[in-house]
Amino acid sequence: MTTPITLHLPSAIEEALTTHCNRSGDTFEHVIFRALSDFLDLEHHSLYQISTSGALVEGVYQGCMRVREILKQGDFGLGTFHGLDGEGIMVDGACYQALSDGSVLPADPDYLTPFWVATHFKSDIEATFESVEDWSDLGRQLDRLRPSDNLFAAIRINGTFARVHYRVACKSEPGVDLVSATQHQAEYAFEGVEGTLVGFFTPDFANTINIPGYHLHFISRDRAHGGHVLDLKASNLEVAIDYENQLKLVLPETPSFLRADLSNDPRAALEKAESKR
Repeated sequence: MTTPITLHLPSAIEEALTTHCNRSGDTFEHVIFRALSDFLDLEHHSLYQISTSGALVEGVYQGCMRVREILKQGDFGLGTFHGLDGEGIMVDGACYQALSDGSVLPADPDYLTPFWVATHFKSDIEATFESVEDWSDLGRQLDRLRPSDNLFAAIRINGTFARVHYRVACKSEPGVDLVSATQHQAEYAFEGVEGTLVGFFTPDFANTINIPGYHLHFISRDRAHGGHVLDLKASNLEVAIDYENQLKLVLPETPSFLRADLSNDPRAALEKAESKR
């Protein structure tokens, strides 16, 4: 049951709302629903996921949901695009596509994604990491903040990075497995760049569903650079973690997903494809 509500908005809020909806393809009703859910602390601690890591490993890159629909499921997250065409980053309710040529664009609302994870981010714990030497060190420090290895977590990290090394997947032909596809990835490294890390921790027991451990994408503050993080060094990082105890998994009905053999354990392939060479 729904209850009709009439709202009289100040002109500044109405203008900002219109601008957001024109950019994202969202509706007034859905934005207001999200705002009320946030105010009332509803729909937090829930992940919305499309497809599985096991499907990606097998080369199932056929897009099955449009970006505009993803934006209705959260304001924070990551994924990829049809044909493994770059890295996806969603932050502050906006979605970006990092391409293999090094550019970053606002994601086309009509573009399709074969894999995505989204949530309405609201931090449960915040901390400052005074010094992070590398990827492994970041993981150890994040481990100390999490209460359990059996809960999912959304992770947002802001700061200036002395060094950040990331990759961007290159567009691949359908059916090429993930390890083979990432052999031809583009890699970039920047020093002294300000930006945000966006991503998730996935428990090991869920390895066929998502990438186990930490999976983070980077986007620079000016939204000009971004990709899948391989390594980093930084100081005075502002860390926020949102614990997630609910998962809504949406499985594609695309021909490539329906035909795929998803019975294999994807852990070894994921580790090889997602980590630094």
